[in-house]
Amino acid sequence: MGNKEITLPVTDEAAFSEHWDVVIQPRSRIGGIDFYALWRYRDLVWMFFKRDFITLYKQTILGPLWYLIQPSLTAFTYFIVFGKIAGLSTNGVPPLLFYMSGIVLWTYFANCLTNNSEVFSKNASLFSKVYFPRLVVPLSVAMSGAVAFVIQFSLLVLLVGLFVARGEILWPGTSALLIPLLMVNVGVLGVGVGLIVSALTVRFRDLAFATGFVTQLWMYATPVVYTFQQIPQKYYWFFFMNPMTAPVETFRHMLFGSPAVPASIWIANIGVTLILLFLGVVLFSRAESSAMDTV
Repeated sequence: MGNKEITLPVTDEAAFSEHWDVVIQPRSRIGGIDFYALWRYRDLVWMFFKRDFITLYKQTILGPLWYLIQPSLTAFTYFIVFGKIAGLSTNGVPPLLFYMSGIVLWTYFANCLTNNSEVFSKNASLFSKVYFPRLVVPLSVAMSGAVAFVIQFSLLVLLVGLFVARGEILWPGTSALLIPLLMVNVGVLGVGVGLIVSALTVRFRDLAFATGFVTQLWMYATPVVYTFQQIPQKYYWFFFMNPMTAPVETFRHMLFGSPAVPASIWIANIGVTLILLFLGVVLFSRAESSAMDTV
């Protein structure tokens, strides 16, 4: 790494007369993201990503198969409870595929949120010894979640193929090519909310216990096990504020051709997502300077 020159007061020049490889300076503004620093530490992002991905199911018997077992069993349970017993409509989509598609996308969001919610407490021993941009950790978590999503999405595509082979008409439209953009939207939302929770957990440890519970409630407040068309209009305002409404419904529209949500919901959901991301970065940056004294 090359030397970095800085301007110092005359009284401090002697103390900094030596040349340093890296000079750490406070950010000039709250919430400012140093993208160049993140790029310089890309190898560390990759290392954290491998650590999280490899150690998740280390010393388990089934290993990575859990990536497939968990959504399959969950989808089958929803199929029995909400499809067979409750009889909820799935807009003509085979119930098993309907629930599996919702679970796959929701799991990616939930992983980004919950795994980022304790960044400071889980990495306290590392943060207190070595400097690096702390946003490296949330980025590596989002990458690990993306790989899990790709594995589970492959299972979903295989199931779609089996249903098509049985005679179901489920040809995805060309809009399915935009699924990577949908992933980016969900990943940004998960990281943004995760950063907010992580920053607040430094002082309010109760949030560490509430995160999983609240995430589960959030899932039932999102059209994962029911369709948007079943929601009474008087509750629409809530789904305008819920930034996972449009991604989940659009995911099914891309794959199965089910009805799409109005553009106004997409606009509202993206606005909420950007606000949450900005708020997350600001709170995370502010907590970064004092977290190690509190955790």
